Amino acid sequence: MSRTAVAIPAFVATAPARAPRERRLDLDRAKGVAILIVVFGHIVAGAPPPGAEWWDLLRTAIYAFHMPFFLYLSGTVFGLMGTQRTPLPGMPALASKRAARLLPPFFLFGLLILFGKLAAEQFVHVDNQPDGLLGGLRDLLFTTARSPATSVWYLWVLFVCSIAAPPIWRRIGAPGLVLMGLLLLALDPPSILYADRLARHAVFFAIGIWAAEREALLLPLFTRYLALWWLAFVAALLLAVFGPLEGDLALLVCGLLSIPALHGAMRVGPITRWQWPLALGAASMVIYLFNTIAIGVAKAALILAGIGWTASGFWIHIPVLTAAGVLLPILGKRLVLRHIPVLDRMTS
Repeated sequence: MSRTAVAIPAFVATAPARAPRERRLDLDRAKGVAILIVVFGHIVAGAPPPGAEWWDLLRTAIYAFHMPFFLYLSGTVFGLMGTQRTPLPGMPALASKRAARLLPPFFLFGLLILFGKLAAEQFVHVDNQPDGLLGGLRDLLFTTARSPATSVWYLWVLFVCSIAAPPIWRRIGAPGLVLMGLLLLALDPPSILYADRLARHAVFFAIGIWAAEREALLLPLFTRYLALWWLAFVAALLLAVFGPLEGDLALLVCGLLSIPALHGAMRVGPITRWQWPLALGAASMVIYLFNTIAIGVAKAALILAGIGWTASGFWIHIPVLTAAGVLLPILGKRLVLRHIPVLDRMTS
């Protein structure tokens, strides 16, 4: 597979300073496909239009694997960069770098979404409506089950995982990290400071580290048995939507099977020749941060233009909102954010 000597984007992982690594195009493409799935899953934050209840089935399938796969990609790059080997004296520097990278966008864009919704609700309906300014701030940062900006949880969970992983890895290795993640998944913590999201998704970050250390064995298995992985993955999604797989068990099974199915697909033709996933992968941070805002703006514009939130109008909303969630953040990056250094770094 073609490789280029460029560093992997910092959205997925940030490690202590070291020599640039070769860029892994399979991971870049996987990130681009994953962020498109994330945007598609965000086009309906609340209830679908009456008569379009089929969307709930599709959303169930998407939410059964899309964020586990993103955490796996983050853990994989973290492992490939060797950041899990950070010694104890190096942890303050690592924590500082991870905080500088992940926490400013977590707070800034969470607040931007909150204030945007408070303004927009004066004119149109908004999903996940905040409980006023003080209530919205409380829900954004503490009682996070009612967060008006639920999409930012990934940044917080990634921060916690990346500073917790090295000391745990040094004591019990990657298999122990995975076991710890499974134990967290068995817990039912309260929805405070996104503890519930951390408990449900940390195992996939750990699996990414574990897989990165065993790539020579795993990647050939991903591609050699790709058809079987996809059969198992689709079957699991169908069971999650229509059958006995529910809750955390569905997340674990579908999330695990998405790894060889999706990662393996990024390593075979014709996908290895696709350029659009690379473009979306390169823009994944700005898309991730701004897609829900862009979707909300596009939805409001369609409704004000007379294309209602109805079963028939929904077929127009789907492609328009998806395109807006992808393209408007990229456009904003090129026209505005690129010229403001602090925001350019935050969204790269």
